[in-house]
Amino acid sequence: MLEGVKKVHLIGIGGIGVSAVARILIQRGFEVSGSDVRESQLTEAMRALGARVVIGHKPENIQGVDLVVVSTAIPKDNVELVAAGESEIRIEHRSAVLRALIDDRQIVGVTGTHGKGTVSSMITWILDQAGREPGFIIGGLLNNYGVNARNGDETFVVEIDESDGSHHRSRPDHVVCNFLELDHLNYYDGIDDIINSMADFLRGNERLQAAYVNADCQGNRRMIERLEGLEAPVVTYGMESMDAHVRGELISKDQMPTCFNVYIRGELAGQAELNLPGRYNVVNACAAIAVTQRLGVSFEDAAAALKTFKGLENRFTLVNAAGVWLVKDYISHPTGMRKVLDSARDLVSGRLISVFKPYRYTLMKYLEDEYATAFEGSDEVVITTMYAANEKPIPGVNTESFVANLRNNGFKTTLIPNQDDIHGWVMENAKPGDKVLFFGGDDFFRLCDRIAEDLRARA
Repeated sequence: MLEGVKKVHLIGIGGIGVSAVARILIQRGFEVSGSDVRESQLTEAMRALGARVVIGHKPENIQGVDLVVVSTAIPKDNVELVAAGESEIRIEHRSAVLRALIDDRQIVGVTGTHGKGTVSSMITWILDQAGREPGFIIGGLLNNYGVNARNGDETFVVEIDESDGSHHRSRPDHVVCNFLELDHLNYYDGIDDIINSMADFLRGNERLQAAYVNADCQGNRRMIERLEGLEAPVVTYGMESMDAHVRGELISKDQMPTCFNVYIRGELAGQAELNLPGRYNVVNACAAIAVTQRLGVSFEDAAAALKTFKGLENRFTLVNAAGVWLVKDYISHPTGMRKVLDSARDLVSGRLISVFKPYRYTLMKYLEDEYATAFEGSDEVVITTMYAANEKPIPGVNTESFVANLRNNGFKTTLIPNQDDIHGWVMENAKPGDKVLFFGGDDFFRLCDRIAEDLRARA
């Protein structure tokens, strides 16, 4: 695909996935340009690597390029995309370019509705500390490296996005499926569609050497039943499933680091620890141990690496601001939010305040019951106006109905329509010892950072 290509333009180069592909292209010697709607940490990083980055989409941005790269997030009427089509410049999806870049390597792909980034990062760090020097392309900044991608040797660890069906374009040698739950309903028809799509992905992959499946997840257990005839072995992991091939068992949950025993095929392999909170991170670690064991890394070396693993930026990132604990986490799915809240309660005393911006009409409608209990344990919930992500409205589904649902289920809920006004509310209401959890995206985290600065300045 990339034969004869010298100049590549990436629309939305400031996106976490697109910027990762751009980074590898630059490291492979391609001349890279890109555009985005605003400056960000990632656009600045691309410039520092030598890419020509333009803020604002304009037809002239694609002049002279051999290939235009897009993601599913780019609308079909984007002026650069339209201009590329009119000029007969080749256009490829990010996932297709990614496959072309790494298809000759041993690929470890991590997919599923959530938890992909952390598992990918753990596998990368374990392989790196074992001397393998893996490449990686992950949808977040790895705190051990400060980047989201790098070129590497024989093995590439890749976070594979299943949200838009683009995972079917990839052919990893090893595939981790961490969770299969109701999500991405702008693309899928329901949970059966999600499960069938993942099963088809595994069954249709002629390169597959092993599949690693979180057996604690009901969706995954249903998927395993649909893998009859799969030649590659299915390796299970988890905490609740006693017959999982790799199983974690907490030693104590009320402390950091998180210490746990690891059982491999029913035998105690030893103890491991993480400087990250939560049962869900123990499950993530079990996935990483399962994969790296099969790739020849000893349990002892894997455990030593996990001890120094620093996680992903804005995945349960804990900030102490003058005694008020602020937590930033990208998760917006109710199951993941519940796990983050469980971990937050174990860390410090004080009130638990959840701050959330609802996401997509489809999720609010079809996960209404799950969101009704997702904030369990919160002393107060703060909600701001929903982000629709270009979805068409669904009658009766909106921010006000979401708030009403929470109140009907007994949660003390405050609606703050203007997101920026959350700043003043937290400044006035948060007290030392409180934990304020921000569930959302980059704009929420920038707001959280400003609140942290002002709390410290006031103190």
